[in-house]
Amino acid sequence: MSASAEQAQIAELVAKARTAQAILNTYTQEQVDLLAGAIVYTLARPELAQRIAEMAYDETKMGLVDSKRMKMTHKMPAIYHDIRQEKTVGVIDRDAQNGIITIAKPYGVIAALVPSTNCEATPIFKSVLGIRARNAVICAPHPASKKTTLFVVDIIRQVLRSLDAPEDLVQCIEMPSKALAAELMAQCDVTMATGAGDMVKAAYSSGKPAYGVGVGNAAVIIDETADLVETASKISIGKTGDNASGCSAENSIIVQQSIYDAFKGELEKAGAYVANAEEKARLQAVIWENGHVSRKVVARPVAEIAALAGIDVPADRKFIIVEETGTGAQYPFSGEKLSLVLTLYKFDAFEDAIALVNAITDYSGTGHSCGIHSNDNDRILKLALETKTSRVIVRQPHGVANSGSWTNGLAKTFSLGCGSWGGNAVSENVTQKHYYNTTRIAEPLERSAPDEGTIYGPLYERIAAVKIGAGA
Repeated sequence: MSASAEQAQIAELVAKARTAQAILNTYTQEQVDLLAGAIVYTLARPELAQRIAEMAYDETKMGLVDSKRMKMTHKMPAIYHDIRQEKTVGVIDRDAQNGIITIAKPYGVIAALVPSTNCEATPIFKSVLGIRARNAVICAPHPASKKTTLFVVDIIRQVLRSLDAPEDLVQCIEMPSKALAAELMAQCDVTMATGAGDMVKAAYSSGKPAYGVGVGNAAVIIDETADLVETASKISIGKTGDNASGCSAENSIIVQQSIYDAFKGELEKAGAYVANAEEKARLQAVIWENGHVSRKVVARPVAEIAALAGIDVPADRKFIIVEETGTGAQYPFSGEKLSLVLTLYKFDAFEDAIALVNAITDYSGTGHSCGIHSNDNDRILKLALETKTSRVIVRQPHGVANSGSWTNGLAKTFSLGCGSWGGNAVSENVTQKHYYNTTRIAEPLERSAPDEGTIYGPLYERIAAVKIGAGA
């Protein structure tokens, strides 16, 4: 397809989206909440969710059907429960003390990049948050999962039609390619980028605003104050969800040496297979191709990964552990793997554990997240203070809790910002507030400027004592 043909194809989608968005722009808060809620409710129905989950697995051969179904039947309703409390239409806040009135306004048309690892839930998430903020959404699916994403978008369009809303509020590129995705990002008003690193970089290079995500590669510390049995169970849950397809799944665990052997034993009881040195070398040979994680292992069952590596792993094993000491390019297991392979380190002093977290995330994953299983609050705070991470998950299954859950206060999402550390615009979970512009009315206040002592506060005398040369 020529560049002009790509431009024309995307221009047609954008034109239809703008027509539909102009109508949506007249909707009330109740009307957009109805559309968003109906989309979530419909796609959360068990029979339909099961069908979509099976379709996603059949098309991509990645992840788990149960996990994919749960994203639609449990995670999306939880997200809607959170966001429906937030106003997105008209006046959304009145700050009488400061004389500020805040008004929400739509971006217009959103380019929604959809990864193959979450092809079933991402289009729902971005469409729902987009519509609640009165935007139109155009999805750019991954070529390897276009059938599933197209099907989900078609269901969303049916819901919109049933409520007499413009179906072109949500559209999808039918024959996706990187070139079409790039053109979509160039023509839309803002991009919500979830996917491989090259696509996120392309979003930030499109010439339009973008919310991207960074590399996950979560490193989790386990110290001697942790409950080893409970922690091993949580690590197993976090690592194996959707076959480790998510960027939040535990990638490395760093264990205090005094409990190292005991905890490794608990991990085996929780379903781990510990690879020996020869098996580790075989795994390394098949996991990475030309410096990149092979699609043959991403979110694939343990049996498939083991077969590729020529390793005899018992059928009841849920994930594979490799033991490691170093970080960086010479130690690829220190990087993100997006597979059921978990790297195991040991540490002595807690400062060494923090240094390992920083080394691991500096190699891949800066700004994303880390975790800790400890009952020492000072250590938990120290980890948060001394790492370049946007989230620190405490005593929870990292792969489940990092994107928000009923058991923590993080915003529930499928997009996790990594801040400037990870090359992103935000260092928090991307949620409803990131889907609209705001206008602020500033009213006059009956107050005057305070004196210098009030302006500079308790440091005033020290500040005023600063002397500089007469010529400065």
